Amino acid sequence: MADIIQLLPDSIANQIAAGEVIQRPASVIKELMENAIDAGADIIQVIIKDAGKTLMQVIDNGSGMSETDARISFERHATSKIRTANDLFHIQTKGFRGEALASIAAIAHVEMITKTGEQDLGAQLIMEGSTLVKQTYCQAATGTRISVKNLFYNVPARRKFLKSDTVELKHLTDEFMRIVLAHPQIKFSLHHNDREMYHLNGGNLVQRISGLFGKQFSSKLMPVLENADAVHISGLIGKPELSRKARNHQYLFVNQRFIKNNYLSHAVRFAYENTIPGDEYPPYFLFLEIDPEKIDVNIHPTKQEIKFEDEKLIYNYLRVTVRQALGKFSNTPLLDIETNTSFEQMIQLSRQNRTIESDSRPPHPSGGGTANNDWELLYKDLWRDKSDPVTELISESGLNLESFEKSSPDLIGKTIDNEDYEAMNLPVQIHQSYILSQIKSGFILIDQKSAHERILYEKYLSAMENAKIPSQQELFPISLEMNPEKAAVLLELLPKMNALGFIIEEFGRNGFIIKGMPVGLETNSNPQDLILHIIDSYTDNLEFQLGIHENLARSFAVNAAVKRGKKLTAEDMLLLIDELFACENPYNSPIGRKCFITYDLNEITRKFAGSSRI
Repeated sequence: MADIIQLLPDSIANQIAAGEVIQRPASVIKELMENAIDAGADIIQVIIKDAGKTLMQVIDNGSGMSETDARISFERHATSKIRTANDLFHIQTKGFRGEALASIAAIAHVEMITKTGEQDLGAQLIMEGSTLVKQTYCQAATGTRISVKNLFYNVPARRKFLKSDTVELKHLTDEFMRIVLAHPQIKFSLHHNDREMYHLNGGNLVQRISGLFGKQFSSKLMPVLENADAVHISGLIGKPELSRKARNHQYLFVNQRFIKNNYLSHAVRFAYENTIPGDEYPPYFLFLEIDPEKIDVNIHPTKQEIKFEDEKLIYNYLRVTVRQALGKFSNTPLLDIETNTSFEQMIQLSRQNRTIESDSRPPHPSGGGTANNDWELLYKDLWRDKSDPVTELISESGLNLESFEKSSPDLIGKTIDNEDYEAMNLPVQIHQSYILSQIKSGFILIDQKSAHERILYEKYLSAMENAKIPSQQELFPISLEMNPEKAAVLLELLPKMNALGFIIEEFGRNGFIIKGMPVGLETNSNPQDLILHIIDSYTDNLEFQLGIHENLARSFAVNAAVKRGKKLTAEDMLLLIDELFACENPYNSPIGRKCFITYDLNEITRKFAGSSRI
């Protein structure tokens, strides 16, 4: 039998390695920025075009490389970071595998210009598909400039699966933020299509967060600091009022390396227990310093997963530290972002200025005593004299069941006849989250939030396609400042947003003025928070490749719908039921949750009967 096993050519081997390390343009930016940091740069510029598909360029003022080092750096497993296997357990640098440049060069056109401080001339190298095309000397500043063009030009299958520019830009800016947050002392800038998105001067962590997410956000953060033999924990966590439905602004770093770890993230979320709703997540920027010998960072090609020697111990330290910070600093004044203040100074200042005023955030609905009231209502409703007609209750409360009679024939119309109305109970709200309504065949249980999301989704989708929702003018215009990424998304969506009843105008760089809101929103809705939530949801939905109308309507509906924990009047509940079953699809919310569940009377009877025998 002939031999069939053979060694792969280097070009193919490099492309396979590139598939593990380089998944999209964001992967390239991550590797190049980390190399610049390892080179000791304190100024790093990132320039991209077409979300990185056409060009990605990283310029730094680091140590640079000699001509020989520059050439060897494109070989696989060429690195200056490790010399022996033992070095893998003392890693302090970002990169160490020696795969990044070789992988990038295998699937793109790469140009490198680099010079050390001792050299008069720099070295220029041009690579195409792992092949050195040109190597020469040139004038250059100390440091390195790497340009990556036409990513995946020789792997069309990989290039075909890249997402839209908006999606790829989001992934790219996510990687950019993770790196700049880990190194607030370094000056960074990011340009996209000749437009500067971020210009971040060196400073402390609070200043860096302010530059990325705005002063209004950074002013509601609390310091965290804990020194222990096993781990040193520092960073900032958000006050409960900053919690959101999405897991945005959650950053966990180990030895200045961003990691993803659901177990440790749960520790932070658990520390917020009973301070935020169960379906919301707090923002945090937490840095763990651990002895390199007690972690293993060499378990994943992207280096975003770490193995801990004692993960349970780290979990407990993190949970207790965050909970203590919540107890101590929830009522502190705003953090000062104008000065380079250390974490120790922040905490000392917070302790000196603590107040006894209670936080303005209302208690979580589940913590109140409304359940007993709901049971009282249900009890009275079940046991009241059936000879009392419901029509009398309706006339006393001023309600009108005419709209209820027009409910969907597919469900309500088939189970409730007109003559049954006198014996029908009014809807009852359970735990201020669900609506219980009697029907002829049993009863129906409606999720008030999911049902309202469905109603608003179809309403907004129709408004964008056919008509405009009326607006309610604000008495005083409201200013809204956003980070460059979100500002670009809102600017793109402005015509659609205004068709939904908003009156929003661009005002300066990354700024907007809100002059009006759609009619029908809750009176206590915060315009700024609502718009920011819509932008976040819209951006998250881009991965699903929804149409712009469907995506925006879905994002608006999810964020504008009545929340769980909102007390509804009987009239509110009847109107919601009426509008739900007037929808084209009353069965599911726009994100796929059930809007209602029906319970058959015969099934209920069987469950109560159990296995008893007479």
